[in-house]
Amino acid sequence: MAAKKVLIVLSDASSFPLYNTGSDGKTVSQDSGYFLMELAKPLQKFLQAGCEVTFASPEGKEPTPDPLSVSLAAFAGNFYERQRELDLIERMKKENGFSQPKKFSDISDDELKSYAGVFIPGGHAPLADLGNNPDLGRILTHFHSQQKPTAALCHGPWAFLSTKVGPNKEFAYKGYKMTSWSDAEEKLMETIFRGEIDKVESTLREEGADMQEGIAKSLGYITVDRELITGDNPMSANAIGDKFLEMIAAK
Repeated sequence: MAAKKVLIVLSDASSFPLYNTGSDGKTVSQDSGYFLMELAKPLQKFLQAGCEVTFASPEGKEPTPDPLSVSLAAFAGNFYERQRELDLIERMKKENGFSQPKKFSDISDDELKSYAGVFIPGGHAPLADLGNNPDLGRILTHFHSQQKPTAALCHGPWAFLSTKVGPNKEFAYKGYKMTSWSDAEEKLMETIFRGEIDKVESTLREEGADMQEGIAKSLGYITVDRELITGDNPMSANAIGDKFLEMIAAK
């Protein structure tokens, strides 16, 4: 049986806009990127299952890890787990073109037909360049129309907004149950960063998504609705990877 092809969507951004900072209320750029374990844990599962992975981003720039995500604190002091995940990313740079992802615009409609599913990890970077990209809107509209497994974690669901500027010019996931990084969690980050951040949960709700948030979701429970698999934070990374593999195997 041919290996299942998985498209992994990443941001080009190494920062995101932080609004209303300081005494003059200016907007600044806050360092960010992909959240390491949100990418590495599902990616490891995909590779172990024999999937062929392709990385893609708006302009094909080398993805940047969120500085918070590579700290030992993010791994609760587990040096070895952090090193395993960093080593996996280095391996992807050597073997899978991670340093030069495919540009969204270079992925043809015909090529999209060859992918079994798409995965979008979090980190704050998607807030900067994934929500309004027409080519990503086209890509996600393909997976939606074909009901192919579509997984997104934490801030990754922000990318779903791109379907509004895709070929159908409307949000593709109205009425879908989904989970993202919650407004409550983002408000905590705002106190740390001392500014205002775009809210994934409330923005998606305004577009018609049926947002599923709460204690259970914060502790790693995922939400599945039709082709969509979503989760709140890094604690959902393993569950998302497992469910995604189960769903692409069933297609």
